[in-house]
Amino acid sequence: MKHRTIVTTVAGVIAAASIAGGAVAVAGGSDENTSVTGADADRASASALAITGGGTANSVERDSENGAVWEVEVARPDGTTVDVRLDADLHLVVIERDSEASPDLTGS
Repeated sequence: MKHRTIVTTVAGVIAAASIAGGAVAVAGGSDENTSVTGADADRASASALAITGGGTANSVERDSENGAVWEVEVARPDGTTVDVRLDADLHLVVIERDSEASPDLTGS
């Protein structure tokens, strides 16, 4: 009886660890939408700021929307916030209004 209890307990622990590991893998998913720093992120920020005519780069993320590789959130001098999507060569793919901007910035 003790042997059966030990085996059941060990099997339960293994199953719980497997489920927890799977949840971490799903949560970690991919590099997309993960803030990045470093020299490459600095170059992406500089490119986005040159494209928007200045402002402040709030965040830099890896991205795959619209064929982009980078997404840089830029707060423009006029107070609007946009997402600048760049390709691997840091050329403009698209500029979109930031979907997370407050309602008063989007005019809603």
